[in-house]
Order: sequence, then C-alpha cells, then structure tokens
Amino acid sequence: MSTPGSTSTPRSEPERALNPPAVTAGPSPNSGLALVRRLHFYAGVLVAPFILIAAITGALYAVAPTLERVVYRDILVVDPGEQALPLTEQAAAAQAAHPGLAMAGMRPAADPGDSTRVLFADPALGPDRQLAVFVDPYAGRVLGAEPVWFGDLPLSTWLDGLHRHLQLGEPGRLYSELAASWLWVVALGGLALWWTRRRSQRRRGERARLLTPSPGTGRSRTLNWHATVGVWILPMLLFLSATGITWSTYAGATVSEVRAHFAWERPALVTALGDSATGTRGDAHDGHAGHGGPLQMTSAPVDLDGVVAAAASAGVRLPLELTLPAEPGEAVGVIEVDEPYRLTTNAAAVDPVTLRVTSSVDYANDYSTIAKLADWGIRMHMGFLFGVLNQLVLFVVAVGLVTVIVRGYRMWWQRRPTRASDRLVGRPPARGALRRTHPGVVAAVVVVAIAVGWFLPLLGVSLVAFLVADVAIGRVQALRRR
Repeated sequence: MSTPGSTSTPRSEPERALNPPAVTAGPSPNSGLALVRRLHFYAGVLVAPFILIAAITGALYAVAPTLERVVYRDILVVDPGEQALPLTEQAAAAQAAHPGLAMAGMRPAADPGDSTRVLFADPALGPDRQLAVFVDPYAGRVLGAEPVWFGDLPLSTWLDGLHRHLQLGEPGRLYSELAASWLWVVALGGLALWWTRRRSQRRRGERARLLTPSPGTGRSRTLNWHATVGVWILPMLLFLSATGITWSTYAGATVSEVRAHFAWERPALVTALGDSATGTRGDAHDGHAGHGGPLQMTSAPVDLDGVVAAAASAGVRLPLELTLPAEPGEAVGVIEVDEPYRLTTNAAAVDPVTLRVTSSVDYANDYSTIAKLADWGIRMHMGFLFGVLNQLVLFVVAVGLVTVIVRGYRMWWQRRPTRASDRLVGRPPARGALRRTHPGVVAAVVVVAIAVGWFLPLLGVSLVAFLVADVAIGRVQALRRR
C-alpha cells in the first residue's frame, strides 16, 4: 500500500525477485543464522566440486584392499601346504629370479594361504618404490613380481595418487587440502541450519523428525533428504576432515610442528648398533611411516628365520616386514604391518650377527596417547584398521556425501525463478548479515577466522577470496540498481 504523496506502486512477484528490498542496518536476532546460511551456501557452491572429487576417489581407494585380493589373486594366494620352507630359502628363490637386484627386505606369509613377498631395490622404479617378488612359501616357486610403494600394489598406488593429488603430483595435493579444510566447515554449518529448522518446526506445532527426512515435495523434499543424510554421516565427515588435513601440504606442516613441540610424534626405531645408536622420532601423520625401507642393501647373509624369532621375543608378531641393513653397523628392522583389528605397530631392531634385539618400540608404552589416536585415525581413514567393515563404512559415507552434494546443487536449481527472469539458478541468501550482527559477535568471528586461517592456510586464503568476490559483486549490483 502506498503512503500519501508516494508515487510507488506495488511490485509484481518477478520484480521483487529481481530487485530485493534493501537490507536495514542494526543488529538482528537472526543475523548469526543468516551469516551461517550464506557461508554454507557459498562454500557449498564453490568448494563442493573439490569435496565431490575427494569423495568419489576416496570411495574407490576405500575398497582397494579388497579389489587387490581379486586382481592379484594369482600372486597373493597359494594353496596351503604341510610345512613352509625356511625364509632364507624363499628369499634365495626370489633372488635367483632377479640376480641383478639387491634384496631390501621381506614380508613373510602371515596366513597359511598367503604368499611371501621378497622386496628388492630396483633403480628403474625410482627412489620410493621397490620390486616385490611373490614366492610360494611351500614350493619355493616364484609366482610373479609387481612394483610396490610402501607395500601398496599398483592398483592401490594408483588409486591413492588419484585421491591425494589427482595424479598431478605435488601441485595436485592442493585440491585435497582445500576439500579437507572446508569439509568440516560446511558440515557444521549444515548441522546448525538443520537444527534451527527442526526447532522452528516444533515451535509451529509441526512434527519435527530428527534422523528421518520429513515428508514434502519439490525443493522441500530435496532439502529434507540433503539435511538428513548430512546428519547421518556428520561424525565421519568430521573424522575424515581432521585426519585428511594431516596429509596436506600446508596445514599438515603445521600439524607436524605442533606434534613435534609437544612430543606427540610416532617413535622411530633405532637401527644403529653400538655407540652410534641414536634415537629419533618419526612423522606419525604419514600414513605409510615405518612401512618402507632403505633401497640399497648389503649382500651379507642374514638368518631371516632367526631375525623373525628374535623380533617375536620383543612382541613383534606377523604380519610384519623386515628391512635389511643398508650398511655394516646397522640392525635389521622388523615392524608390524597393518592387519584388521590390530591396534599396535610394535617394532624391533635385531643384530644380524648375534640375533640379539638391540632396540624396540613397544606400542603400549612408547606411544603417547595422541600418537596412538593419530595412528589409529590414519589407519581407519585408509580402511586398514577394521578390515572389510572399515572399507564398507568409508564407501557408504563417501556415497552418502556424493548424494548430499548433488542434492545441494539440485536445491540451487530448484530455487531458480520460473517467470520473468533470466536467472538459471536460485538467488543466494540475502547479503548484509554481517552488518546486522552485533559488533561483539563480529569481532569474535573475525578472531576465530584468523586463527583458523593460520592453522588451515588454504581455507583462510579461499575465505578471503570469497569475501573479496562477494563485496565486488555486491558493489556492481548496487551500481546497477542505482
């Protein structure tokens, strides 16, 4: 209704959609929620593609251990026999098949139906890969050979690289760091919006479902499923974001510095013998730490069975990996490798001459609580900690995240004007939420944003870029309206 003397006329619905009313200044009780909604929207639109790629590649990598048992069955699985050959004879069979390579280590068969892996340094594979020769432990027959990267066969190695850096090398890791840095922000923002919507429904006397989608049609149905599935997988999203950050380039370096400062790193095995023995700490945020070894070994004979027996006396059990000494004066390193439901990674250093344990890492006593949690988190992120169940959970969560992202974009499409508009997608939440927020709240938000941006540099840089772009777009729109 026009006021006296006013020349304005009521605007049509299309006009109101294209020219929203100006935002009034002053604090508003809903301004904080509006700020969260706008941040959730822009982060979802601009960062979701990176999270979507990480989810799809992560789902593939999660099931890689199971796929490997099928793809490489001919070299991984053998018919159990009555008595396995000594490890030294198995190693000799592998060496005879590759006489020009130096033996680097071994993974003895852990179960009756498993083959033995004999590891060789192969200069043709590069500095961080080894050639694994698979031997039937009962017949001493060589089954085949494959290049491995920290124990991963080619299929897992390729899927791991696809998930971490899209096979683009070090620059490609920025995509996964951006996804991990923003995932928890988007997830918690969505939780806040979901909880607020449920409270509003209860105040209106409507039935507010917590863990099942409310009935609806069109955009309302899409929103209900988007929110409900997001809440279902929220704990795992926060877990994957936190553990994924530890692998990142910039935020991961910060994590390493913090852990080094508080001595929360993974304890490293001391392999030097005599007076030269010194202790160091490994980088526990590396999911493959302790599973590799030197790639140039001595040719001195080693009683491999005696080494395994000595390590067993120090609490190191199969499955395990031996790393032969790179030069005289060093011990053989023996460390437990990943096995479903195994929570330890005990390790021992064995003198190859006397077969005496010279150093050991006892998981229960030598790992700090933080180092244990980090180790378990990393192995669970990789799908190793709980075997097939772990892989299945990761795969389901990844598929659920894909559906949440797709429904988010669908909602954006469903919000588009259908009449008298050239907009192809829905309008973003109204700007001006920051101006309507109490100055004290704004100050707190700025402080938290700076702190988070310091810890997660890519999140901080991208957030600043969003703000600059948003301000620029707002200024352009204001000039056009004028």
